Amino acid sequence: MDDFMAEAIAQAKQGLNEGGIPIGSVIVKDGQIVGRGHNKRVQDSDPVTHAEIDCLRNAGRIGNYKGTTLYSTLMPCYLCAGAVVQFGIKKVIAGESETFAGAKEFMESHGVEVLDLNLDECKQMMSNFIQEKPELWNEDIGK
Repeated sequence: MDDFMAEAIAQAKQGLNEGGIPIGSVIVKDGQIVGRGHNKRVQDSDPVTHAEIDCLRNAGRIGNYKGTTLYSTLMPCYLCAGAVVQFGIKKVIAGESETFAGAKEFMESHGVEVLDLNLDECKQMMSNFIQEKPELWNEDIGK
């Protein structure tokens, strides 16, 4: 695992420690992390503060997103995939998509390269959370 996914996992753990949903994200440009974030729907009582959205907000205005890579511990949902497409991010690396399939095909259909690392650590973190807090998870995914 590279340092960028390790930082996304650290962000997910931070969110969990704050009482939120353990999903983390980083955005990388020119080999440097320019934004970090984690799901803050619970903490901020904001239904759209997903990890990837928080990450983009924290990156701020970086001019453009050409050449950036978005890392996320979980395959991005349609909300976050829409942001990826909107801002022209051409590569997404997900920790896993077993616990949630996300919007891989949507991103690929818009020219985004999507890699699923299928990491046990990411799968275990989400599986544990879903088992412990199914109501909160179902709220997060709109069920």
